[in-house]
Amino acid sequence: MPRVIHTAQALVDAVMEVPALPLRGGNVMATSYHRYAGGAVTILLAAARSGARCVHAGAVGTGPNGDLVRAALAHEGVELSSPPLPDLDTGVCVVLVEPSAERTFVTTQGAERRISVESLAASAPVPGDLVCVSGYSLVGLTRDPLVAWLDTLDDGVVVVLDPGATFGELAAPLRDRVLTRTDVWTGNADEAAALTGVRGMREAAEVVATVLAPDAVTIVRDGARGCVVREGGVTTHLPGHPQRPVDTNGAGDTHTGVLLAERAAGLAWPDAAARANVAGAIKVTRRGPDTAPTRAEIDAFLRA
Repeated sequence: MPRVIHTAQALVDAVMEVPALPLRGGNVMATSYHRYAGGAVTILLAAARSGARCVHAGAVGTGPNGDLVRAALAHEGVELSSPPLPDLDTGVCVVLVEPSAERTFVTTQGAERRISVESLAASAPVPGDLVCVSGYSLVGLTRDPLVAWLDTLDDGVVVVLDPGATFGELAAPLRDRVLTRTDVWTGNADEAAALTGVRGMREAAEVVATVLAPDAVTIVRDGARGCVVREGGVTTHLPGHPQRPVDTNGAGDTHTGVLLAERAAGLAWPDAAARANVAGAIKVTRRGPDTAPTRAEIDAFLRA
């Protein structure tokens, strides 16, 4: 079965629930505090819980944060393609979660940004493998080695772009270079609008598809409204499953992880996206970015 290989940053999420964001220069008392392995870890855990063989091709540090990341990945059987970096720990993402489940982030940078063409190549992707690239990796220290490595991949390796909030702000030459090598574009409605200037899942997906290769797949999701999959000139809407959210942190990553796992298992993209919609719906009812459902839990939701 093809592997799911993620190249992006594995971080530690320091999650605090707050009654509201403080005013500038102000203070607010958090009602809870937890540390989780997050970032690329969330996608990999979600994919592994749906049966995929997963590899983290990014860098992990040495220290309490790196230890937490490695332990979370090992618990789900996710492989690390490179050894931990000595004398430098993994960074932290501070996540403020409001009662509406909206999130605000502040991120540091550490060992996860110290990749190279050689360290990425250690994941050894082969035709059929799904290599996930994050737009957040296309800025800072990770940009140049990642782009150079993408140019070395066999054409049969499936490159999956998760654009993030930063992709639409990239310089046009860099953005176009990455899009040229993208086989699958999967992002939320805001990320699609930032790239295309178009609102609406279906409309945005159709515009995104025009900047990709003719045989590429475009997926745009919008929370409880579900997602659309555009493939071969046909756009299919897969309905969502509205829930009362308690924490949306990691919902999009959970969707991506399950999407790729089901594709690796042989499902068509629309069928994989339908199961990913269920996974996202379950995730928002649970606190923490590492609470993606298992395949059995997705099956039970669908039966119900």
